[in-house]
Amino acid sequence: MTMLPAQSTPKKLGLVIDLDVCVGCHACVVSCKEWNTGGYGSALSDQDPYGADVSGAWLNRVHTFEVMPEGGEIVGEAGDARIVHFPKSCLHCEDAPCVTVCPTGASYKRSADGIVLVDEDKCIGCGLCAWACPYGAREMDVAAGVMKKCTLCIDRIYNETFEEVDRVPSCVRTCPANARHFGDLADTHSDVSIMVAQRGGMDLMPEQGTRPVNKYLPPRPRKSLADSARGLPLAENTDGAKGFFAWLDGMLDRI
Repeated sequence: MTMLPAQSTPKKLGLVIDLDVCVGCHACVVSCKEWNTGGYGSALSDQDPYGADVSGAWLNRVHTFEVMPEGGEIVGEAGDARIVHFPKSCLHCEDAPCVTVCPTGASYKRSADGIVLVDEDKCIGCGLCAWACPYGAREMDVAAGVMKKCTLCIDRIYNETFEEVDRVPSCVRTCPANARHFGDLADTHSDVSIMVAQRGGMDLMPEQGTRPVNKYLPPRPRKSLADSARGLPLAENTDGAKGFFAWLDGMLDRI
């Protein structure tokens, strides 16, 4: 069995995901798949990708939920339903059960920065780590016969040949909505820690006691459709319009 670091790691590198602005475009998912497949010795495989029984290894997935407030079944009365896109990958937990359950030591947590990784040379594909992970963040690569997971793109974040702006996980660099952020959550002065403090960042399933490093920023409250409609400006009076605008007003009146 693998042991967790005896002391709290000096760094806690992880992601902060803003559920308020994630649009569910899956750009992070595709970017992650490509980065971890292109030029990699044991790529993230797919089985029968264009058939009826598709399967494959993806280290990052986005789930979409419709959230219905209590009484919101009637639009505009007690609150309107909204769609929330929920990206999910390994959360690099401080008390990672996937590590302590591994019989070969393949799963381990780095003592320097807290990143949870898999040594594929030691992995026997038993799947115990997948059973132990409460978040379903482990992926069996059928072609390789080993378990795989998010590495926080460790080959990017420490690569000094990259420009500083590119030394972040591929999913963070790709996100068009700026919903994904990367940094050291052990540093209370880091951008990600400040974000978590200001927005009330949350752990996923804290009742599991795994103390995930990754945090989620909750969606901001929305106005109901009825309240939003009341604030819409009324159409302007077009009396006295001249030239092109007078002609356009006349044409619109005929419609």
